[in-house]
Amino acid sequence: MANPGILHQYAPGLVAFEFTTPNTTPHSANALLFVGGLTDGLLTVPYVQTLASNLTSDPTNTWSIFNVLLTTSYQGWGVNSLDRDVEEIAQCVNYVRKLKGPNAKIVIMGHSTGSQDVLHYLSASNPVAYNPDVNGLKYITRPRVDGAIMQAPMSDRQGLQLALTNAETIGAYEQLVSMARITEPRTLLPLNLTGTVGFDPETPMNAWRFLSLASPDSPQHPRQDDLFSSDLSDQRLLETFGVVGERGLLGYRLMTLYSGNDEYATPELDMPLMLKRWENATNTGAGEIKWDAQGSAVIPGATHNVQDVGQAELVERVRGYLGRCEQTNKT
Repeated sequence: MANPGILHQYAPGLVAFEFTTPNTTPHSANALLFVGGLTDGLLTVPYVQTLASNLTSDPTNTWSIFNVLLTTSYQGWGVNSLDRDVEEIAQCVNYVRKLKGPNAKIVIMGHSTGSQDVLHYLSASNPVAYNPDVNGLKYITRPRVDGAIMQAPMSDRQGLQLALTNAETIGAYEQLVSMARITEPRTLLPLNLTGTVGFDPETPMNAWRFLSLASPDSPQHPRQDDLFSSDLSDQRLLETFGVVGERGLLGYRLMTLYSGNDEYATPELDMPLMLKRWENATNTGAGEIKWDAQGSAVIPGATHNVQDVGQAELVERVRGYLGRCEQTNKT
């Protein structure tokens, strides 16, 4: 299937694909920047094309979608961090703001680990705190965005635990944790071990990122990637969701969409309860309504990346959110 569009180089070596109509219409006024999860890249999340087609076929639509590639896309995630992701997203926001003009509305949307990027963008120190264990950071001050959406915000730590079903996988996990704790953070871990516990067997992973994703000291001491686990305390949520308002990087509100049949969900995950806990933390910390309760939901029957069932509801909810953002938030 052909996807007409424009490939933008928003920073050296980094690109974003903007979906257009077959006849290439003028640039729309506003932009939705989509960021995928681990192993994702261009056109790897099926509903993005559905949403783009729905928007570009509507003559009244004022939004275009950019599928953003990061250094962590495809197989790059194992040796990088959320810190680097949000710095590159910031570069893309700056590029698109210049492209669309100062009055454009810009919304960031993340799928899976892309949701971690969205929350980290909104809640981390600005610029991100210096981390000597992570390469490639420029310590860029992140610009404000007009809106933010998280889709399939699952816990990598709890998802990893689902794969530890026998002596071989448990043993490999324990070996990895022991090795990662004592080695230099950028040291690559054995592929045969990371593959055994469920990670892509062809993707190099360093000790720092493994510990961030596995977060073996959670829930008491969660690592950077452990943002969505169901056993995190309310106090921890106030330190992440609860500082979104304080950072001042979100113009409108944060919308979150769970997939009802997410294959990475643990049996104990109560999705409606988590949405309510995140809503309470977000609004309490901000001292105002910063959570989009109208659009946030569990989409019945949807898989992790919403391959088929649930796409219509997802598109409807995202379009509704974009409309509210456009009408309510003034840059």
